[in-house]
Amino acid sequence: MLRSVKDLNNFVLRATDGDIGHVKDFYFDDDAWVVRYLVVDAGSWLESRKVLISPISLHPPEWSKHSIPVSISKSQIKSSPSINTDEPVSRESEEQFMGHYGYPYYWNGRGIWAEGLYPYTLFPGYAGYMGDRQEKERESLLRYERARHRNDDPHLRSCKAVTGYHIEATDGEIGHVADYLVDDETWAVRYLIVDTSNWWLGHKVLVAPTWITAIQWTTEMISVNLSRDSIRRAPIYDPNTEWDAEFDRSLYYHYGRSGHWDHDEALQEAT
Repeated sequence: MLRSVKDLNNFVLRATDGDIGHVKDFYFDDDAWVVRYLVVDAGSWLESRKVLISPISLHPPEWSKHSIPVSISKSQIKSSPSINTDEPVSRESEEQFMGHYGYPYYWNGRGIWAEGLYPYTLFPGYAGYMGDRQEKERESLLRYERARHRNDDPHLRSCKAVTGYHIEATDGEIGHVADYLVDDETWAVRYLIVDTSNWWLGHKVLVAPTWITAIQWTTEMISVNLSRDSIRRAPIYDPNTEWDAEFDRSLYYHYGRSGHWDHDEALQEAT
């Protein structure tokens, strides 16, 4: 199911032994367009420290309760490496974070989460993950991957910071980023919700990350390979209407593009 990032803001995260705090932001990978971390304000129990929570530990959101259960404890979070959420997250910080929780690296593999589609498959013990490998082999693999990706740029961006970026079509500006739609199973960012009200009053449209050709971080501009007219004639996005796959397919059909489901199905068959 696709969900709005704004709808998830202020959700309570519930650890195995109590509430952690409220969601305040999301860090997404601007290469793969996947939410890698939730930024959570832990409040007074952790001296108002903001902590990162990976989708690897998340259970499905409980929408009626405005909460998300997680598979880790408050004590694990309290002893986790301190990461300054006001600064870019380095690969070294990510390695320390992953090592603390015993997670394998999400950036190793063909899928958006290592070799697969779903973050929870990387949780320690899931379906015997790496359980048939000897510890020596596992440590050897981790050392190799750590060295191979030491200087990688994690490409992590704040959803809150990118909200408001201008969207430029092939023939001119069309609006700005108002929100994001994420898949609450894979945590992939499926669409940017674009507010075009400066041109078409009350008109919101969706733009898939695969249609983005460039992002200018200094000028806060996102370019897409779509014309203004094709965007104007696209199916209108209504946030009050429940999402369905038919709208998904009609949007891609309108633009004459192949859908993300083709890649997902191919990846599932390969794994």
